[in-house]
Amino acid sequence: MCYIQKENQTLMLHRTKKENDVNGGKWIGVGGKFEEGESAEECMKREIYEETGLTALNLQLHGFVVFPELYHGQDEGMFIYTCHDFTGKIHECDEGDLQWINNEDIPTLSMWEGDYHFFEWIQDGKFHSAKIHYQNDKVIDYQEHAY
Repeated sequence: MCYIQKENQTLMLHRTKKENDVNGGKWIGVGGKFEEGESAEECMKREIYEETGLTALNLQLHGFVVFPELYHGQDEGMFIYTCHDFTGKIHECDEGDLQWINNEDIPTLSMWEGDYHFFEWIQDGKFHSAKIHYQNDKVIDYQEHAY
């Protein structure tokens, strides 16, 4: 997951276009799944380009989160990045609508409950390791360590 940022704004993806989307109706950062042989950074840069049309020149890693039993009983892990250094023009995304959101308005967006923590991580300059356990789309356990 990457939050692309410029001038006190963050590029957010409003997931409105995919059928049977677990993220349907939510605002999220951009990102996706690894392809064979990719590093985390290679995956993130590829996903940024595919979803936005932007080329990430530099990424900053803020943490790693595990979601136990998130999809059909399987755990999922996710790296949390920001990107302030990019080139290109935003294109239409087939997963939803991309929109620059003022950072002070992010807490008002309909996001996954645990995602609000990621913006705290971005601000404090530490590396975070977390476990967020959801049940019926609600956080039932949040554990986090900052280094």
